[in-house]
Amino acid sequence: MKRQAYQPILITDASRSQDDQLTSRQKRYVLMMGVRVACLVAGAILVGVKAPLLWLWLPLCGLGMVLIPWLAVLLANDRPPKEEHRLAHRFQARARDEAPPMSLTTEERPHKIIDVEP
Repeated sequence: MKRQAYQPILITDASRSQDDQLTSRQKRYVLMMGVRVACLVAGAILVGVKAPLLWLWLPLCGLGMVLIPWLAVLLANDRPPKEEHRLAHRFQARARDEAPPMSLTTEERPHKIIDVEP
């Protein structure tokens, strides 16, 4: 029986840490809330100067002020899905068919010797 080569798990395939994920979600939330504040300020300025096409710009700013907080909360609470190990399915299939990689065959396993005599 031919032994199968051991496939190491690469550290580059690891998922991001919880702290990194939380930091990126916080940054995204603050950025989106900044855009909301910008919509509020832009709407106030447009009303103050009585800009042309005010009927078009005010609903767009209002829509931004209403939708952006909702999206910001959804995205801030969203976590990436937990990934299954990339080799999990391969090992499960092998377990049914043959011995897992790097396992010793019956002949190669060390035998237990129990010495009864003192």
